[in-house]
Amino acid sequence: MTTTAVTHIASLVTNDPSLGNGTPLGLIQDAAVVIDGDRIVWTGESSKAPATDNVLDAAGRAMIPGFVDSHSHLVFAGDRTQEFNARMSGQPYTAGGIRTTVAATREASDEQLSANVAHYLAEALRQGTTTLETKSGYGLTVEDEARALRIASRHTDEVTYLGAHVVSPDYADDPAGYVDLVTGPMLDACAPHARWIDVFCERGAFDGDQARAILTAGRAKGLHPRIHANQLTYGPGVQLAVELDAASADHCTHLTDADVDALGQGDTVATLLPGAEFSTRATWPDARRLLDAGATVALSTDCNPGSSFTSSMPFCIALAVRDMGMTPDEALWSATAGGAAALRRTDIGRITPGARADLVLLDAPSHVHLAYRPGVPLVSAVWRGGQRVE
Repeated sequence: MTTTAVTHIASLVTNDPSLGNGTPLGLIQDAAVVIDGDRIVWTGESSKAPATDNVLDAAGRAMIPGFVDSHSHLVFAGDRTQEFNARMSGQPYTAGGIRTTVAATREASDEQLSANVAHYLAEALRQGTTTLETKSGYGLTVEDEARALRIASRHTDEVTYLGAHVVSPDYADDPAGYVDLVTGPMLDACAPHARWIDVFCERGAFDGDQARAILTAGRAKGLHPRIHANQLTYGPGVQLAVELDAASADHCTHLTDADVDALGQGDTVATLLPGAEFSTRATWPDARRLLDAGATVALSTDCNPGSSFTSSMPFCIALAVRDMGMTPDEALWSATAGGAAALRRTDIGRITPGARADLVLLDAPSHVHLAYRPGVPLVSAVWRGGQRVE
């Protein structure tokens, strides 16, 4: 394998407080990074970089870790433009729109679904996302959920079983029967293809008791819990997430003081999804409240065809800074190291020796430009696993 050095980086975000300026971002000015194979083997000041086989001059641009998007729904078919248009014209969002996508997804071929996943992964990669989790949840039958996970697993290692997205329309009059299906035959068919299990714990979807039964059954099959919690209303989702040691509680829009304290004291990451609030004109999550309580916060896109049809982590960073009380440093950390924590990964989300060489070079002198220049395509180059892909 050959070694490559990227030199003359104006500002390098390492996410290692022991490096650089000692902040959580571990900023190093006029920096260099050395890649060997798929790993980072050295970081430091550019003037001290060791000799390598290849050298790339960053010419005074900033470098950050690849974004880690720990929450998306990419295995789908169909379009919900009309729903979005109606909602922007004054009709409130409810979870019922999911059923529209279920119908289209069931009708789509494996090839169509796989092509869609590939398309949105490529779209995200161009914007700097090098790790992306995605879920099932638009099939809601044993066969359709299992095939969604098989398709997803061809494209990413971070795959989540979400048979409990909403109660299947086939079980509209028997929600208990659907929970039995999700925790029984569907789980048996899906578990071999997933790492995680998720549930939409929300009014109109699954209550706390149902969510506990689903996540507990998944954990018994070797799947680790994560949960859609407290998005539309106050509810038991966050407390359940902490109780079950879920990797993340996602959305966290409506929180009591007890919810915030639980997240601040536990290991469950609070994953905030500002694209959903933007696209539904809903209340913004209060990131400042969570951060001040000591909670670990991640930012993700929630890319899905209904409530957050964006694959842009830079866009979510800008929203978090503008509307959720985060500083530019906090938002970037949450979109990289925070996402890695939500996936319980230590090999991504940072630029330190031993980490996977997932790097993003910005056409800007500082990461602050991601929030400072919203909507501007600032990603200049992307490396994933040491290979330049954009």
